[in-house]
Amino acid sequence: MKIGFIGDIVGKPGRDMIKTHLKKLREEFGIDFVMANTENASHGFGINMKNAVELFNNGIDVMSGGNHTWDRGEIVECMKTMLILRPYNLPDLVPGRGAVVCDIDGCKLGIINLMGHFTMPMCDNPFLKAKEAVNFVKEEGAEAVFIDFHAESTSEKTALFAMLKGEISGIVGTHTHVGTDDLTIDEGTLFLCDIGLTGCRDGVIGVDKEAAIKRFLTGLNYPFDIPKECKKIFQMVIFELQGRVCVDAFKIKIYDEYEREITKAHNG
Repeated sequence: MKIGFIGDIVGKPGRDMIKTHLKKLREEFGIDFVMANTENASHGFGINMKNAVELFNNGIDVMSGGNHTWDRGEIVECMKTMLILRPYNLPDLVPGRGAVVCDIDGCKLGIINLMGHFTMPMCDNPFLKAKEAVNFVKEEGAEAVFIDFHAESTSEKTALFAMLKGEISGIVGTHTHVGTDDLTIDEGTLFLCDIGLTGCRDGVIGVDKEAAIKRFLTGLNYPFDIPKECKKIFQMVIFELQGRVCVDAFKIKIYDEYEREITKAHNG
């Protein structure tokens, strides 16, 4: 079974890269199922119904979120009919679900969305909740388990990997929008601290650089905007599972329309 994961699709430039590349990549690499973090997909803040439908139609099977999940109120209605997750370790009273089991040609994959503590909104301990969520999806029949860990701190992400490796199939981090170079398979578990954004690559974390610079110069809260024209990047991890075990993985980066770069996972 081959799985793809895309992180932090940012605004229309990110959605355009999905439309341009994803279906072709699914066919080229024989990808069976695609997950994506889409909490920045609608002009950088949350996701609306129209953009969710667009992304599902362009090849995404399940979506996850994080601290921007609730930026658009219509997300609650989206979650009722669409495979859109919110962090599992939010309080139980929060709408939606943080884990799901998907049947992929007879193989059951458990997908969990978690959010870190450092600099993030109020949430329960992600380490304790990770154990609970893994047990939940396994009780629902999942053999393979994947976690999107939406967190700022690389130490949180690495520690969660250290705690769960050998028990689950993979952990990939999102949130910082800056890709890391630590793609690893260890004890049959895939790990990457942060996959990096899909969207504008010549701004600051996908948004207009001028507003970001003004914030740093003045400390004032200049509003972020998504450039209409920019240099773009598409980033996805593709990994192969045999049962629970991840046996192969690589990251593909596509710059604008043509140039691509592939990095193989290190076997730890």
